[in-house]
Order: sequence, then C-alpha cells, then structure tokens
Amino acid sequence: MSAMVLLGTLLLIGLTLPARSPCTCLPNDVKLTDVVATEMRRSVKGPNEIKKITVEQKLKELNARCSRGKFVDTHGKQIYFYRMIGCWGNPPADYQEILKQQDTELENLRKRYHVVEMTCNPSGERIS
Repeated sequence: MSAMVLLGTLLLIGLTLPARSPCTCLPNDVKLTDVVATEMRRSVKGPNEIKKITVEQKLKELNARCSRGKFVDTHGKQIYFYRMIGCWGNPPADYQEILKQQDTELENLRKRYHVVEMTCNPSGERIS
C-alpha cells in the first residue's frame, strides 16, 4: 500500500513540475535567436537575399537534445558554441597570430565537443 502512495505522490509531483525549456540547456551568453551562419541567396527578382541560420535552427538540424543541462548531438557528444573572430574591415597588426590561436582552440575543442562555429558577422553584410 505504501508503495502505491509513494508512486502516486511521485507521479503527482512529476505532473506539476514545469517542462524543461530548451533555453535552460543553452550557455548564458547564447540565445536561440543568435545567428550561427549566413548564406547569400541569389534572387530571381530583385537583390540577393541573406539567409540567416539561427542557434535554434542549428540545434534542430543536429537533432540536439538536452541532457543533464547541456545540449548533446545524436551521438551524445556535448555541443559547444564558439563565437568566431576575424571579421575585421581593417585587421589588427597581429591578426595572423590571433587567427592561429583561434585555430588551436578550435582543434582542441573538437576533440571533446561537437563545436558549432558562430559567425563573427551575423548581419551577413560584406565587410570591406
């Protein structure tokens, strides 16, 4: 009898807990609406269009799920959002060193995570 009461209580508690929001699995500095990448689309009529791919769209593409407060891909590998650098109109004097450091960081992160590289130019506009 006590097992039935305990089971009923647990079921009732489970029904009253709020559903886990996908935002609880995102790092604090990443939002579902942040732009991961942009694509230039040729338009038959009018000017070319810039298609923006958001974090939310990328997570759907990866069939990501929330596990223990972190997003993981279909293989259970944790997803890591990395904001790229290097969108300079006029690069700094040490830009090659900065980019080399970024490449090293990415190489190390890829060993442990499924890295989603987030564009440093979310507008998609050409930087000159």
